[in-house]
Amino acid sequence: MPYGSYISALTAVVLGLSLGFILQRGRFCLNSAFRDIIFIQDLTLFRAYLLCVVVALVGTNLLEDAGLIMSFDPETGKLVSTTLLRQNFVPIANILGGFIFGLGIVLAGGCASGIVYRLGEGQMAALIAIIGFFFGVATTTDGLLSPVLGYLKGFRVSIFGKTNPALWDLFGGSPIAKWATIGVFSIAALAFVFKGKPTFGKSGKGYSWGLTGVLIGLLTVLAWEISSLFGGVPRGLAITTPIREFFNSVLTNSSHSPFPEFSFLGIFTGTWGVFFILAVPFGAALSSLGLKEFKWKIPPAKEFLTVFFGSILMGVGAVIAGGCNLGHGVTGMSTLSVASFVAITAIILGNWTMVYFKFIRETE
Repeated sequence: MPYGSYISALTAVVLGLSLGFILQRGRFCLNSAFRDIIFIQDLTLFRAYLLCVVVALVGTNLLEDAGLIMSFDPETGKLVSTTLLRQNFVPIANILGGFIFGLGIVLAGGCASGIVYRLGEGQMAALIAIIGFFFGVATTTDGLLSPVLGYLKGFRVSIFGKTNPALWDLFGGSPIAKWATIGVFSIAALAFVFKGKPTFGKSGKGYSWGLTGVLIGLLTVLAWEISSLFGGVPRGLAITTPIREFFNSVLTNSSHSPFPEFSFLGIFTGTWGVFFILAVPFGAALSSLGLKEFKWKIPPAKEFLTVFFGSILMGVGAVIAGGCNLGHGVTGMSTLSVASFVAITAIILGNWTMVYFKFIRETE
């Protein structure tokens, strides 16, 4: 690593604290954003999500084109300029995994980032969801479902010679095609966003949805840069892989990850992502304590079972799809990866399907 383990860990912790703080202040959860569209016909959080994506998309690709995305070269011991990590396009896995993940987040009562930040509010259901999420992730990555994962990942599709295409590769992949695609997407998204008349200050005790969208978008851009400089590899914001790395590090003192590891205090070995994910609920706790919203909440046993089952589905779906709501829906979309675009669409459809059967059908 080009920097010491303490500095690497510190940058991850600061970023994780910031994300948790902003998620809690903005009440930002993509389960709610997608659910509210059809359940209560409220587009507010979805507009915040699109605003976040536009900010992340423009900022991230400016960094890439400027050569500021770096990766650690172990042979030279130096940081070298690299390109963004885009997901391989495996449509069957992206669609099936995304749909399963979308079903799961409704039952679990929150998306992957939502359950992590709600732990910082004292919600014990979120702790059960995190454990169930890891169980689903581990079962699919290394356990009983790993053969299924390998089979589904085998259906890789190449677009114009690229197995990890961005949307602009559909139009030739030139720099002009890239920025034309980014421009059209951003203009269309912002036109929809500003129909909601966003504000960019406080809303009640927390942040307005406009401010929340901008801040998470900016944090996504920072995450690409900070993880590349201090984590050895550009990773962006994600939940699934860092959670798996964290549990593996605690249980085996190794993250079992392809990402660079470093030893901390000589007794704990982890990746940049491990320290990032560990800090997120603490950031949310700082926010909720400041707003006097922190309260230990223990749900009834029936809800525990529903949350646990839903979170297992989330973990299985996230691994098959190649990412969660944050990994695909924000970080992946900041690169306009075709895989992420397909996966987040499937996540939304899965969410709507479960919302219909769990909430809407009962009222018909």
